[in-house]
Amino acid sequence: MSSRIRERYERIRAELGPRVTVVAATKYVSLEDMAVLAEAGIEVVGENRAQDLEAKHAAYGDAFRWHFIGHLQSRKAPAVSAICELCHSLSSESAARKLTIPALVEVNLSGEPTKSGVTPDELPALLALYPDVRGLMTMPPATADPEESRPYFRRLRELAELHGLQELSMGTSQDFRIAAEEGATFVRVGAVLWRE
Repeated sequence: MSSRIRERYERIRAELGPRVTVVAATKYVSLEDMAVLAEAGIEVVGENRAQDLEAKHAAYGDAFRWHFIGHLQSRKAPAVSAICELCHSLSSESAARKLTIPALVEVNLSGEPTKSGVTPDELPALLALYPDVRGLMTMPPATADPEESRPYFRRLRELAELHGLQELSMGTSQDFRIAAEEGATFVRVGAVLWRE
């Protein structure tokens, strides 16, 4: 299994080039199966839940570089700060007051009420509050056609340029190629690495 994952991971990295960091999303990866990712040469993992992050880090520590990609609750910000090198999902003033690591601000460009993130109009206030914002992150609406994600990725790139930010976390298993074409510096992939 690890050789298959390694092959897919290396193929994606080669396709996207050195400018894009491939973050393996581990939300659905069990504690035991994290060992397979380490054997496959995965370097950066992104976890969605702080509790799972703590458990997986306790078991695998230095095997990976750790990123947090899920909704960030303020009470979990200290734990995330202690483990991760980057948080992709800063979206509230309360979390910003407790986070101490570089972050990307999550922007809700679709206006979907079920999604986290600040609106473009709210972005400047959060940027003013948190000094170590490196860039932006977004999740476009779910779609079967990756091309439908492009306008959201393009808008995020334009917002980042407007605010002088360099990093863009956008694109998942179904649309990471489109995201890379639109300037992603991080893509968050899961299923594309380990599905049969």
